[in-house]
Amino acid sequence: MTKHHLLGVIFVLEVLSVPAVAQKKGSHVESGKAVFGRCSGCHDADTTDRKGGPGLKGLFKRAKLESTGKPVTAANVLKIINEGHLAMPAYKTTLSSAEKADLLAYLKTL
Repeated sequence: MTKHHLLGVIFVLEVLSVPAVAQKKGSHVESGKAVFGRCSGCHDADTTDRKGGPGLKGLFKRAKLESTGKPVTAANVLKIINEGHLAMPAYKTTLSSAEKADLLAYLKTL
């Protein structure tokens, strides 16, 4: 396992270990909402309607991701954020680990 893979695994474990209650409150969600501003040109947080990409309202209440058909988990959403998908660019090096964690916290509230 490379250093980058190990860091990715550690990050995912940290995100998954944060209690859901903690993710729905406080500055992580607010920070994540600010990060989502970069996504809002293609994704709508208030509806499931498509813009350039799928609407994300209720994302973590869905069984599967529209784009890949995989289960909606923090790890699968993070993979799309990091690697991109179809027309969506990769944000692996554009967003910091903290920004991605905050973004996931925000997406879980939609």
